[in-house]
Amino acid sequence: MPQLTDRAHDPAHDREIETLAEFDEAVARGSLDGCRVQAVDLTARTPDLLAVATSGAVFLGCPMQPDGLAKVRADGALVFPPVPDLPFDPYRGLLYTPEALFEHLDAGYDATPDALAYAWFQRTKADGDIFASMLRSIHDDAVSDALDEQLAGARVVGVMGGHAMARGTSAYAGAARLGRTLARSGLTVATGGGPGAMEAANLGAYLAPLQDDAVLDDALELLAKTPSFTTSITDWARAAFDVRDRWPSGGDSIGIPTWFYGHEPPNAFAGHIAKYFANATREDGLLARCNGGVVFLPGAAGTVQEIFDNATPNYYESHGEPTPMVLVNRAHWTEKLPTWSLLQSLAKGRAMESRIALVDTVEEAPAALARLSAE
Repeated sequence: MPQLTDRAHDPAHDREIETLAEFDEAVARGSLDGCRVQAVDLTARTPDLLAVATSGAVFLGCPMQPDGLAKVRADGALVFPPVPDLPFDPYRGLLYTPEALFEHLDAGYDATPDALAYAWFQRTKADGDIFASMLRSIHDDAVSDALDEQLAGARVVGVMGGHAMARGTSAYAGAARLGRTLARSGLTVATGGGPGAMEAANLGAYLAPLQDDAVLDDALELLAKTPSFTTSITDWARAAFDVRDRWPSGGDSIGIPTWFYGHEPPNAFAGHIAKYFANATREDGLLARCNGGVVFLPGAAGTVQEIFDNATPNYYESHGEPTPMVLVNRAHWTEKLPTWSLLQSLAKGRAMESRIALVDTVEEAPAALARLSAE
């Protein structure tokens, strides 16, 4: 029977195998004992499976030929077989890419894996079927594991804001410039992965490596022709891929969306996408990984929730030293949605008091973030 391993005791030895190349490397070393092989198609690796030791291995959703499957089971390996007829892989070893979620976009958004996963979620989320809920939980845990691996050692700054911020507006352009500035300073930009302010920040990070600053203006002009996803997700997404095709050498960033809000599609500018079924898991995971702080652009209920989801561990210091929080747009956060006064009251006399700031414009946010990080 495979034994649980504590990777924290041996961080240099990663037993997770998530690609065929990693599988081949492990076979070349002579043993798969103790390895976790995750969502790798092994149908062409039957000779290797027959020859290599697999007694302590775990195979998670790996297609195999009958001979290979029988052998690893006889060895005592634990096998979680692929689940047929699902529009997603619950055992996935890597984060999503925009290309993967929007595959078949030429046939319309409804044909994409993203839309099909949302449709499956809508059918199963309230039917009481423990198998469906188990699959969602396995999937979300696998995504969290992949996200941790992707962000290992990174300095991550979150950019939060409303999905309703339209392309072609000055607010959208400001959020894009913010993402570009943060990425150019060496930070990994993470957003909620959806449209609006989230897409803008991921767009800025995507274009950050390009030295010509006018490229962002050109991209904004192209995107402005399709201001919102609400008219046609297909056209909205195609416009983003047109930008990516025109400037294919973009930078990386993270998007963390959810099928809970499946009517909001993921944006195509985040290089790696951690998409969840459970919104609570997604929200906590997004904010907890922003070890470099969070910038909150104007938003509505979702952004307010994120402010206090972020404030709570800072208040209790449950994740260690409080991380910076920068709220942008004084009028929005003191008059329209007077969140700032409550945040100040919570912070008073605590370590987080020196880690919060309110600024008037998005252009002030990077400097405020840097100042709070230094205190």
